[in-house]
Amino acid sequence: MRIEQLTCSIGAELLDVSLEDAAYDNGLFNEVYEALLKHRVLFLRDQDISRQAHVDFASRLGQLETHPMVPTHPDAPGLVQIYKDPDSPADRYENAWHTDGTWREAPSLGAVLRCVECPPVGGDTMWANMVMAYEKLPDEVKAQIADLWANHSFNSSFAAAMPREKRLAMRAQYPDAEHPVVRTHPETKEKVLFVNAFTTHFVNFHNKKNVRYGQDYNQTGVDLLKYLIAQANIPEYQVRWRWKPNSIAIWDNRSTQHYAVMDYPPCHRKMERAAIVGDKPF
Repeated sequence: MRIEQLTCSIGAELLDVSLEDAAYDNGLFNEVYEALLKHRVLFLRDQDISRQAHVDFASRLGQLETHPMVPTHPDAPGLVQIYKDPDSPADRYENAWHTDGTWREAPSLGAVLRCVECPPVGGDTMWANMVMAYEKLPDEVKAQIADLWANHSFNSSFAAAMPREKRLAMRAQYPDAEHPVVRTHPETKEKVLFVNAFTTHFVNFHNKKNVRYGQDYNQTGVDLLKYLIAQANIPEYQVRWRWKPNSIAIWDNRSTQHYAVMDYPPCHRKMERAAIVGDKPF
């Protein structure tokens, strides 16, 4: 296996290796995982592997995770079908910069995403290094956010377009989660800026240190959160991947954000993803 770094900050392509081999070879799997912790997102081309091999590799990372909004493949439980159909306008929504599942108490550890069908051009995915995003913050901002916690909401994102009755039922099933604004990666021990499109507000900003009058909470807290979320937009923290059929991306969800670019209507885009259950951030 060869490793070719793609940017100075994040991402590497794995060459001369099959993910199917890595699913069943302990030594090769460990090499891939070591590269994942170092580069945060890995890419492979020409991976014409079975759905079972896809699931088997992802399962080595941990327990597979289902998604309340996206079905799994009938022949491969745990393999989520992210299929975009140009004939279904309601299915055209993509996303903003986000970390998967931060609306859960235990967000995803990571994911293994394989391209089944994609447009000839467009439909790229971007990833951002949120360890670097934290490291590059001004010291005074680091001090300000050191003890802050934030609310992450399924109800304000995926469920927002649902009829009220269904939305309230989903909120009961998936209540908002609170996470530290700066989490610690459980394996590398790096500090990670941990706010994204699922984050609605700080939960402990309203105190005598930060707020003189109630208006300060609305203005200062909102502006600070918007500033932190915008750090993922900085190109120096990013890598961009052009999909081809049988391309694969593997990412560490604990230290990255990603963005699926919706610039390809009216083409199809069919992706299959195995996400891995993570741990509670601290």
